[in-house]
Amino acid sequence: MSTPMSSEHGLGSLPGHFHGFALMHIAMRRDARRLLAAAPLLTRAGLGPAGAWWQQLRDIIDWHHRSEDDVLWPGLLSRAPQFAAEARLLGEDHAVLDRAMAAVSAVLRTGGDPAAVEQAATRFDSVLRDHLKDEEAVSFPVFARLSPEEYLAVERKVIASAPLKVMTALQPWMFDGADKRSVAQVAATIPPPVRVIGNTVLRRRYERTLTGVTRPS
Repeated sequence: MSTPMSSEHGLGSLPGHFHGFALMHIAMRRDARRLLAAAPLLTRAGLGPAGAWWQQLRDIIDWHHRSEDDVLWPGLLSRAPQFAAEARLLGEDHAVLDRAMAAVSAVLRTGGDPAAVEQAATRFDSVLRDHLKDEEAVSFPVFARLSPEEYLAVERKVIASAPLKVMTALQPWMFDGADKRSVAQVAATIPPPVRVIGNTVLRRRYERTLTGVTRPS
């Protein structure tokens, strides 16, 4: 029995044209683990940096799933209409993920009691992982049936829908800790000037946001 396509198993078995999408899912799981690891150490003094890091992650995930609902799924449905029922179910999953993220934001705003943060972070991690597993089981086979040109034409519209605060964090966030070969493959689809800025100025800015969870007070 063949292993289902999933970014949980790494990118080796996935067609190269959607490695960028898969890297985003890997980055989301990575940051869910970061939040879980930091939760017991978060104190009121550390909430400023932690809250800023979390808001950036929440902004990215919020854009990611809204861009799926508004751009990606409609673009794919024009090529694979049999995907319609599954796309509706994935949209409903997004509402559950929104509530899990709102719960994390709420505990950070109210003082960041470590036990409360840990509970909300655990729920977020569970909901996120379940959603990404379901989403990949549905979407990756559809992606694989498209030619690289067909898929990337839709993906370019998805990226273009990102607000500035997401766009400036997206490249370094997505490439953080990623396999070098996959980074090189995905980076090749990014215009050279954007790639250079993302790997210098924006990467340094992104790395500063990590202090709230990598070195909490």
